[in-house]
Amino acid sequence: MALALRDNAYHTYADYLAWPEDVRYELIDGRAHLMAPAPTLEHQDIAGEIYFQLRHALEGKPCRAFIAPVDVRLPKRDNLDEEDEEIDTVVQPDVLVVCDAAKLDRRGVRGAPDFVVEVLSPASASHDYLLKRHAYERAGVREYWLVHPTDRMLTAFRLVDGRYGEPVMQELTGTTPVSVLAGVVIAWDELVSRLPKPDI
Repeated sequence: MALALRDNAYHTYADYLAWPEDVRYELIDGRAHLMAPAPTLEHQDIAGEIYFQLRHALEGKPCRAFIAPVDVRLPKRDNLDEEDEEIDTVVQPDVLVVCDAAKLDRRGVRGAPDFVVEVLSPASASHDYLLKRHAYERAGVREYWLVHPTDRMLTAFRLVDGRYGEPVMQELTGTTPVSVLAGVVIAWDELVSRLPKPDI
């Protein structure tokens, strides 16, 4: 299912900043997509646990983990000097890691995070898998994970020569290393054990 569009107009970050704060949008190539309603408890548990593990694993290191909502402005790689107000892609990943402190400012993140995680929901699955994957690839996000709560699966994309290769898929069991963060792994078993049982 695709997320609803605000309208058919082309928008930039300048427009985005002027919209009311009680309705959240993401901009992808100038199109404003209404964000899904408040996520489920299961979604929040997964995102929160991944953030918690990343935060502890990165303690004392230059990389920093963040959890939504954080605005990530993604200028085009061939126009990195683009004025902020002209940027037409602004997203709010569920969890992200940034290793370059120069990308952080009071408004959030400007430029590609090193690592992004999206926890899928029925309302956002195609949006995250297609539109956001393309935006992250184009911006240079080095590793992108999609966590499927219902199927208990992980789909991981890694950037090779500027493109995402074939995805790596695995069940949410044991541990998974974050390949772009040396020595960092995400452990799944305790998290999955407390999630609601999937509907049969």
